[in-house]
Amino acid sequence: MAKQKGIFPLKGTIGNVTFYKSKDGYLAREKGSLDGSRIANDPAFQRTRENGAEFGRAGSAGKVLRTALRTLIQFAADGLVVARLTKEMMKVVKADAVNPRGYRNVIDGEAELLEGFEFNADSKLSTSLYAPFTCTINRVTEILGIDIPSFIPATMVAAPSGSTHFKIVSAGAEIDFEQEVFTVVEGASATLPWDATPTAALNLAHAVTANSTHPFFLVLGIQFFQEVNGTMYPLKNGTYNALALVKVSG
Repeated sequence: MAKQKGIFPLKGTIGNVTFYKSKDGYLAREKGSLDGSRIANDPAFQRTRENGAEFGRAGSAGKVLRTALRTLIQFAADGLVVARLTKEMMKVVKADAVNPRGYRNVIDGEAELLEGFEFNADSKLSTSLYAPFTCTINRVTEILGIDIPSFIPATMVAAPSGSTHFKIVSAGAEIDFEQEVFTVVEGASATLPWDATPTAALNLAHAVTANSTHPFFLVLGIQFFQEVNGTMYPLKNGTYNALALVKVSG
């Protein structure tokens, strides 16, 4: 790998040399000798093909989960959430003790490994909401619930500067990763003032498909607002909002 110098940095391929831009500036490297056909058929690349297949399944599963929770994620996600979730999905795939390497998948893996995942690493639920809460997933009644006893916002919510109000949001999701379909039920508190007034106890119950054998995901988050002349504005367009997978049942 070599750095480019000159008035006109190049991008593209000339002969066997590829010119490109990276975070380190404009670079040049010799074009690799491997082609797609060899990787796809050469026995020496069997492990590469297996890893690629499983990485693809992890990426697809992560996309399905993000799509299912898109309504909430769009207000609470960092720029690396796709890569971070794919990394965690790979752990789920590798936990598959049923299928041989190269055929392992999320369905036969351990979806519970995703529990605790934060969609916004820059503003985590664990450092935003200190009020205690209880999570339950009942596969008999198909109810996914979150109970939050009364709490004082000023002491139990770490609100960013400029916020005057907040809202607790949640969702229960049932996801069929094989067919890439899902059922999602969302819930939320009223928009509450960030002050010393105790909140009412909050019960967020989400009823999904009865007798389902698919994984269940329960998410909890907090959104911050600033009130100006009676209108609530999302604080920093959601930069400080938090959302996490608080309970998972595979």
